[in-house]
Amino acid sequence: MSDKNEIEGCVVGQAGDFIRDIVAAEAAAGKVVRTRFPPEPNGYLHIGHAKAICIDFGIAEEFGGSCNLRMDDTNPSKESMDYVEGIKRDIAWLGFKWDKLCFASDYFEQMYDYAVKLVGMGLAYVCELSSEDVRVSRGTLTEAGRGSPFRDRPVQENLELFKRMRGGEFPDGSMTLRAKIDMASPNLNLRDPVMYRILRVGHYRAKDKWCIYPSYDWAHGLEDSIEGITFSLCDLDFENHRPLYDWFLDKLEIHHPRQIEFARLNLSHTVMSKRKLMTLVEKRLVSGWDDPRMPTICGLRRRGFSPGAIRRFCSTIGVTKFNSLTDCALLDHCLREDLNKTATRAMAIIDPVKVVIENYPEGSTEMLEAVNNPEDPAAGTRKIPFSRELYIESGDFMDSPPPKFFRLSPGREVRLRYAYFIKCLRAVRDDSGNLVELRCSYDPETRGGNAADGRKVKGTIHWVSAAHSAVGEVRLYDRLFLEEKPDSEDYERLVNPESEKILLGCRLEPSLPQAKPGAVFQFERLGYFCADLKTHSPEKPVFNRTVPLRESWAKNRK
Repeated sequence: MSDKNEIEGCVVGQAGDFIRDIVAAEAAAGKVVRTRFPPEPNGYLHIGHAKAICIDFGIAEEFGGSCNLRMDDTNPSKESMDYVEGIKRDIAWLGFKWDKLCFASDYFEQMYDYAVKLVGMGLAYVCELSSEDVRVSRGTLTEAGRGSPFRDRPVQENLELFKRMRGGEFPDGSMTLRAKIDMASPNLNLRDPVMYRILRVGHYRAKDKWCIYPSYDWAHGLEDSIEGITFSLCDLDFENHRPLYDWFLDKLEIHHPRQIEFARLNLSHTVMSKRKLMTLVEKRLVSGWDDPRMPTICGLRRRGFSPGAIRRFCSTIGVTKFNSLTDCALLDHCLREDLNKTATRAMAIIDPVKVVIENYPEGSTEMLEAVNNPEDPAAGTRKIPFSRELYIESGDFMDSPPPKFFRLSPGREVRLRYAYFIKCLRAVRDDSGNLVELRCSYDPETRGGNAADGRKVKGTIHWVSAAHSAVGEVRLYDRLFLEEKPDSEDYERLVNPESEKILLGCRLEPSLPQAKPGAVFQFERLGYFCADLKTHSPEKPVFNRTVPLRESWAKNRK
């Protein structure tokens, strides 16, 4: 969705979708709604996870049910408590509450017992093929697989070997436990999938208690069953795995949730792979997981995104069965819609040039009234100082302007926001021709921005008082990748070199340094900015651009 009218005409929310229709029908028949959000704690959540969060938690809320937060921690080599805490923090920030905090690792003993049961039923066996041999023996989409030479081991031998696997008697990778299903199945996931592998890696919670770990396909359904989940909502990647999910639960004859798949979020000019995001961090192509250019929830938060904007975006894109690419301009649109109603207005000059008003009394200062948010009368007003020397944006002046340039130029009059009409008398330059300052005059009868004689000006520009303004740092952020679909393996070369611009010596309204980290403002005529969560302080103000006032990417790159 890249057309501006298409974005502005989007409908927020949906009366229903195919998942809600299914849940509504079953809830009406008396089924309790229990969902879960099951991230693996091997990285930080990103905007793609936000869609799943809104679906899992949102549906539970809508139907009076509950949603568990479950850490799917079955792969100890990449997981940590730091990621667990980050996940909890992000979900809470988005405004959702989980019913129970669960960990797959709490069920390891129960999973092992279920595996022993399948072995005893002759439905699982210990295999000594290498991982490569297992892969080759599975066959292809057009060729049936070949059974393992260990497929027909006696049950008692399998039980003994599996017990010894758990006891740590065999080297890593030397054995696996595999389900015995159908090596000729057209669904490759049913060709004797691996249930357990030997892996001597300390678990961040279980420590060294286990040296065998369950595969995701084995653990997934068991976790849902143990927790009494009724609707297991997954992205489309799991659709081909659903027969295996069903097979395990049916054979064990335990509680069987209903798995329903939906299309995952794919967003333009970014990547959603944790592996690729990790590479960006490790290679220092970004400053960290919370870099404001990252699609992570913590990165978006640091950039100034609001929970409401993200939830609005997820509602707008809806729930479908078809994978597609969503233009990130839609995310920006939802953000502007939210911040326009909530962000306090302020004035800041990011590329300053001094203005001296020659006929304004020297040493005088007056306090002018400015509106905090025209969309919210309850936000009130604030006082801003006005004096003889000001700063304006250098781009608001041109010596020889084109026909539709309505800002300042020699002999031209403009309105200063909330203040007076000023007229440029002359530009002062140094010996190298660089602009040093603008000499202007003002009309004292135009206070508030209107002339008593009714004359009109076409240009209004923002400003700050030179003597009262604070010096700060402003960081301009843009799309992280140059291409719409940076999904190739050489995606690193597609990183936008202009995705971060750090501007020093910017001039800010005097109250802005006192802003709390994370506070969001609309810098008039410039865009939405927030006080950086990590580095902003009264002594060193730092503001990140959240989003420009309007979409400019497509226009600038035609």
